[in-house]
Amino acid sequence: MYLYQHIVATLQCRDLLRATVFPETVPSLALETSGTISELEGRAPEPLPSKRLLNLTLEVSTAKLTAFVAEDKFITLAAESVSLSRHGGSLQAYCPELAAGFDGNSIFNFKEVEVQLLPELEEMILHRNPFPALQTLRNRVWLLSLGSVSVEFPYQYDFSRTLDEAVGVQKWLKGLHRGTHAWASPGPVPLPPDLLLKVQHFSWVFLDDIFEVKLHDNYELMKDESKESAKRLQLLDAKVAALRKQHGELLPARKIEELYASLERKNIEIYIQRSRRLYGNTPMRRALLTWSLAGLELVALADASFHGPEHVVEQVQELDPGSPFPPEGVDLVIQWCRMLKCNVKTFLVRIRDYPRYLFEIRDWRLMGRLVGTEQSGQPCSRRRQILHLGLPWGNVAVERNMPPLKFYHDFHSEIFQYTVVWGPCWDPAWTLIGQCVDLLTKPSADPSPPLPWWDKSRLLFHGDWHMDIEQANLHQLATEDPYNTTENMHWEWSHLSFHWKPGQFVFKGDLDINVRTASKYDDCCFLHLPDLCMTLDLQWLCHGNPHDHHSVTLRAPEFLPEVPLGQLHDSYRAFRSENLNLSIKMDLTRHSGTISQPRILLYSSTLRWMQNFWATWTSVTRPICRGKLFNNLKPSKKKLGQHYKQLSYTALFPQLQVHYWASFAQQRGIQIECSQGHVFTRGTQRLIPQAGTVMRRLISDWSVTQMVSDLSQVTVHLMASPTEENADHCLDPLVTKTHLLSLSSLTYQRHSNRTAEEELSTRDGDPTFHTHQLHLVDLRISWTTTNRDIAFGLYDGYKKAAVLKRNLSTEALKGLKIDPQMPAKKPKRGVPSSASAPPRANTPSFSGRPDKGSSGGAYMLQKLIEETDRFVVFTEEESGMSDQLCGIAACQTDDIYNRNCLIELVNCQMVLRGAETEGCVIVSAAKAQLLQCQHHPAWYGDTLKQKTSWTCLLDGMQYFATTESSPTEQDGRQLWLEVKNIEEHRQRSLDSVQELMESGQAVGGMVTTTTDWNQPAEAQQAQQVQRIISRCSCRMYYISYSHDIDPELATQIKPPEVLENQEKEDLLKKQEGAVDTFTLIHHELEISTNPAQYAMILDIVNNLLLHVEPKRKEHSEKKQRVRFQLEISSNPEEQRSSILHLQEAVRQHVAQIRQLEKQMYSIMKSLQDDSKNENLLDLNQKLQLQLNQEKANLQLESEELNILIRCFKDFQLQRANKMELRKQQEDVSVVRRTEFYFAQARWRLTEEDGQLGIAELELQRFLYSKVNKSDDTAEHLLELGWFTMNNLLPNAVYKVVLRPQSSCQSGRQLALRLFSKVRPPVGGISVKEHFEVNVVPLTIQLTHQFFHRMMGFFFPGRSVEDDEVGDEEDKSKLVTTGIPVVKPRQLIATDDAVPLGPGKGVAQGLTRSSGVRRSFRKSPEHPVDDIDKMKERAAMNNSFIYIKIPQVPLCVSYKGEKNSVDWGDLNLVLPCLEYHNNTWTWLDFAMAVKRDSRKALVAQVIKEKLRLKPATGSEVRGKLETKSDLNMQQQEEEEKARLLIGLSVGDKNPGKKSIFGRRK
Repeated sequence: MYLYQHIVATLQCRDLLRATVFPETVPSLALETSGTISELEGRAPEPLPSKRLLNLTLEVSTAKLTAFVAEDKFITLAAESVSLSRHGGSLQAYCPELAAGFDGNSIFNFKEVEVQLLPELEEMILHRNPFPALQTLRNRVWLLSLGSVSVEFPYQYDFSRTLDEAVGVQKWLKGLHRGTHAWASPGPVPLPPDLLLKVQHFSWVFLDDIFEVKLHDNYELMKDESKESAKRLQLLDAKVAALRKQHGELLPARKIEELYASLERKNIEIYIQRSRRLYGNTPMRRALLTWSLAGLELVALADASFHGPEHVVEQVQELDPGSPFPPEGVDLVIQWCRMLKCNVKTFLVRIRDYPRYLFEIRDWRLMGRLVGTEQSGQPCSRRRQILHLGLPWGNVAVERNMPPLKFYHDFHSEIFQYTVVWGPCWDPAWTLIGQCVDLLTKPSADPSPPLPWWDKSRLLFHGDWHMDIEQANLHQLATEDPYNTTENMHWEWSHLSFHWKPGQFVFKGDLDINVRTASKYDDCCFLHLPDLCMTLDLQWLCHGNPHDHHSVTLRAPEFLPEVPLGQLHDSYRAFRSENLNLSIKMDLTRHSGTISQPRILLYSSTLRWMQNFWATWTSVTRPICRGKLFNNLKPSKKKLGQHYKQLSYTALFPQLQVHYWASFAQQRGIQIECSQGHVFTRGTQRLIPQAGTVMRRLISDWSVTQMVSDLSQVTVHLMASPTEENADHCLDPLVTKTHLLSLSSLTYQRHSNRTAEEELSTRDGDPTFHTHQLHLVDLRISWTTTNRDIAFGLYDGYKKAAVLKRNLSTEALKGLKIDPQMPAKKPKRGVPSSASAPPRANTPSFSGRPDKGSSGGAYMLQKLIEETDRFVVFTEEESGMSDQLCGIAACQTDDIYNRNCLIELVNCQMVLRGAETEGCVIVSAAKAQLLQCQHHPAWYGDTLKQKTSWTCLLDGMQYFATTESSPTEQDGRQLWLEVKNIEEHRQRSLDSVQELMESGQAVGGMVTTTTDWNQPAEAQQAQQVQRIISRCSCRMYYISYSHDIDPELATQIKPPEVLENQEKEDLLKKQEGAVDTFTLIHHELEISTNPAQYAMILDIVNNLLLHVEPKRKEHSEKKQRVRFQLEISSNPEEQRSSILHLQEAVRQHVAQIRQLEKQMYSIMKSLQDDSKNENLLDLNQKLQLQLNQEKANLQLESEELNILIRCFKDFQLQRANKMELRKQQEDVSVVRRTEFYFAQARWRLTEEDGQLGIAELELQRFLYSKVNKSDDTAEHLLELGWFTMNNLLPNAVYKVVLRPQSSCQSGRQLALRLFSKVRPPVGGISVKEHFEVNVVPLTIQLTHQFFHRMMGFFFPGRSVEDDEVGDEEDKSKLVTTGIPVVKPRQLIATDDAVPLGPGKGVAQGLTRSSGVRRSFRKSPEHPVDDIDKMKERAAMNNSFIYIKIPQVPLCVSYKGEKNSVDWGDLNLVLPCLEYHNNTWTWLDFAMAVKRDSRKALVAQVIKEKLRLKPATGSEVRGKLETKSDLNMQQQEEEEKARLLIGLSVGDKNPGKKSIFGRRK
């Protein structure tokens, strides 16, 4: 400070001496100045008198300058070998080494420093050529050349305090000597010189904490030492084993213990020695952040066109047009404008010693304007700074300007390569870097809360920035290890054009998103978007104008205005953003002439990898170096992710292709192709505070408020390859594609369910408003055996992955241990603690029921009425049976608060193709609706539950079937209906000849199909299909209940009132509505099929709809085996340890697979460099085989583990339920109900041509219901109101084959009722608690011709006269449950006796015994042991506790062949049968019913035969007169009895057939 004062005083004396001695030099100076100005303005300068040139050279070997800016703050400048020379108007200085220190810390180090001030430079003239707008052609130049620049900031050094003190001293000195040159004549400020900066190498380093560095190095040393010590231990174990093998028992144990103890001591010594030599060879890492530049060249050009305050303000308004400029203008303290040109070869930023650069930029060229301004603050925006200068000046005050320095830019840059790497694993280090950056600049004196970085950038930087990047990369790290280089998501831009405008980012180029992982799925480009234009619009939500940064006025602490009580002063209140709305738009509709189309490629492993990636990126970061211990009590900075309020996304694409491969090894997947599409979605974020007194982070809750999608021409194919994965790890190009579905257009809309109260009140009453709306037009689905196999494979792979993840979790076995002394509480299902009354839908046949207000005795009386025996049971309700269904009653609309989902289908159709028959079945619907509603929560018993209902309405349903051979699946063509045949009934045009030829809408009519949906049928080879089911409608209802209730809704529901006498409450008053219910209703069905179509339908039902994957069958058998083994085990808890061991084995398999994939990844990387290396190829092949074996073992053990866990859980829950049931029997409730109802169905059986009829079957009021209860019992009920079968054969004697004897068809009458109550299996044996069948009296009128035609219809190609092989007891092979009982000795004979023709074998139908026998031909895969035998025997048996079949009167008529006799109105009665406590198979049950019925019918036939009257007519009377005629009459009567009841007891002819057999 003293030196500075002396120098200033000396300069003043020199100026005074020159003015006194040489007064004539003063005008010359003025002339010199004016000449310079005129030259700069482009005018020719006036000639000046000649001057003497002064050459000055100064050399200093060592120089050190120390400036104290405060009592304890100082700045040091040290230089070595400084040389300074001046020649005329040029100045040159050189210093090989220059260092600047702050407070004793060497911060800045410069090497090879060369400074030149030149009047002009030819190189600068060349730099001005690219800027034609510049007016000044030549200017003075500052040339600064540096060999290297190094900047190092020590850890936690407060650089801002010393810098702020130095700036304050400079301001004080400037103000102290401001009036020295007042004598100089005022004039325009000369144009500043240009600047040319050249730096060969630049580095900026933040030093790291020494403790952190040593801690990390010691951790790495310990990890390495643990591996080395394990190797030493293995060597010692091998040596000890060799010694024991050599010396045997003579080797003392003490000697072995000493060896291991010495090894332990040696390990400790080695670790200590390595720790001491840790930094002997390699120096300690010191850098926390390293920023380095190479080949930097910066050119800053000044010009008269933007020199001066007025010109600078014009440039500011031009560069920042969006910000409102103050009308009164601004007073600028600092203003400058330069035209910049910069070249950088490499721009690198590295964090610590991480292997990847944070920023890596190569060959960066930048051009453009840069303006810097600092506004003159108002009096309230000037702060007073106290400087402690010491003696003799003491403390002085300086007035400092508070407004910040702002930058305005318009840059255009070209970059060859731009790479950014980031991941959450780098966040701790980045937090330390942020703390170091905060120490560089002193915070503002304004007491307002500091601005976040996004608002600070909006305040300081304004303008545009264009960047043309040849190759841009973004790597998102996907692991928690910051040193990992293989696991990341790679965003790769090619030919990227980036434009940064205020509030908007625009990206244009080709985008590829790759998944980088150390496996064979590496370099998976799962997203390819060519010619992408991605726009990010930022809408800052502020109290004022978000672009008005000029109005921000900072205030000094002593000038704060008054604010309301409880509020804090905020100078940035109008400018600070409260939230941010981000809009992302991805437009792919630009036409640039490229052939490439957008595509998405996904693997199942890629999706699992993305789940881990998402979990890594959404993890909560821990606080770093915060709290009192680290002297850091600043409030935590808000994350940008929590600043978003609304996020919207828009995608536009002309076409899109999606490939999903569920299995790379099996090469099975899905392909989706779409034409023009549009997707829009909008989501909002809420920050929810966490409960409790501890301060925690806010919970981010994102919700989708709106979504709109429009897709056209969508096609979905299933793909599969016949070959497995090859060694090259590439997909088979000859993959097979089969059509799954396609549609013309898809429209999806989603609206917010979080709306204002007034909107919610209006929408509750609006049935047209739905949260989700999906509209599909012209949906076409193909379901074939190939699609079935691929779909099962896809689902199986997904299921296995989910099961493996669940079974390997720590939650797999939690909460399953049951104390045998204190049974666990049974989980409540259904309605707890309420004995439900019999449902109305289950008991429509009982006469009357008491209402809810009746007493308990009435309920017991009702139960007694249920036990009575009646042929026909009536109900008093006059309403239809469909109104009594529980599904319809539960789907009421008066309590709906949210119509959640609506799916509409227009003109949809589905093609079904079987495996054993040719042809196909087409199912179509003109209109279909699927509606999901959420109802208000309600109390059911003592539980509050949420009800959700699904309603499906199908209108205009039709079924079509082919009558001739259709294109096979391999042809790649498919039959489709035209829209005119699907859409709703329309008026036929009589002018069209083709429509006149068609059969209209009737069943059995023929319609024309097409194979190419995009072309009309007239342009193709049309094929006709027959309508087998005419237009009908179908309704389905599903109601489910759950405990997941919105807390806001739950608080609005009042709890039920508690009665005083709760114990005597009538059980019928308790609500039974909380039962999951499924209901299906068909009102009218008109069906017409020929034998081939019937066989095709059975083939489709067997092989498509009811098909069970063989592996699933095998899995089910294994599960039954394990469950049975648990049931007979004495201590099932022993299975827990085996499950834990198996879990560990599966985890080892998973780890081994990952290790093999990494090894194969490294080999593939090596093969890229040396593709002909035989050793690597052989090793790759071996690893592939080993990997396949590991995967096979993993699947086997995973399946075994899944079976063990599931069976163990089921067994434990069964034990808990049984304990609870023994304790509280009154807790049994209904948990699930299933209902099927058909009002009327008419089935017409036709000949092969599909037109001539054989029979017609009519069913009315068919109802089937199944009720599952909480004690694992089930009740089955089947009811049929009316049925009849008509004979359509020409010249038929009897037109009605089968009908009830009563002609009444009222809704109160039932013709058939079947009731069964099933208990849980005991030891694998199914328990039937109650089984009852009620049938009305029947009239049977049968002819031999009709019987022969019906057998030919249902069993084509099978002779009716053939008899079966075996005795009478084995003639019925298929019973009602579908469980066949076949003796082993009969299998061979059956296979030989029934040859199967191509496509028309006997085994095509559900009712064909040979088809059932065929499933038993497969030999068992594993040896049959005792458990298998016991399980098989248990599965074949049923325990019938009570069986009841009331008597059934029959009226039978029969018309035989020409030579046989006829029976008319033969009255028989099937007896009433009851059985108790029998363990039978279904065959045993059928044989018992047959045996007992036959005994009763034989006696009735004999009685009827004795009472038969002779037939009228002359021929009969003539025959009765002779004895031979009497014998013939007797034979005819025996023939009738044989046809009805089979062989009698006394029949001596074993060749005759019984009622259950066929004629010999």
